[in-house]
Amino acid sequence: ARLGILIVRHLKRLERVILGYLEVSDGPEEEARLGILETLQCTIEHAWPRMPCRLPVLLKALLRLLWDVHTERGPTPEPVRAALLHRATQCLILLDRCSQGQLKVLLAGVHSSCQESRLRECLRQVQEST
Repeated sequence: ARLGILIVRHLKRLERVILGYLEVSDGPEEEARLGILETLQCTIEHAWPRMPCRLPVLLKALLRLLWDVHTERGPTPEPVRAALLHRATQCLILLDRCSQGQLKVLLAGVHSSCQESRLRECLRQVQEST
């Protein structure tokens, strides 16, 4: 439980770090972005009650990440791309749980207007999560 308390105390700073890392690709293996998605997942799990107010910012960053990973035509191998999409989707599912479904409401419009099958699949997983 101690980790949870520490995370909450540093949440603002941590959020800035997470958002910074999500924005920038760090090469074909994407180690930093994969690591920061894992960090975000742990943060959501430990700072559950504090996450709903951060929903808009985190949702925007995660959607941008999904889009970038999907559209980027760089040297990133397919398994790495798939791992990024999967971890980002898991974070969205957790955010939806801790906001009692608010995220699904925010995503509904995005899902209906998204033409990219791979991104639709990520969004569908969030919409169908319980």
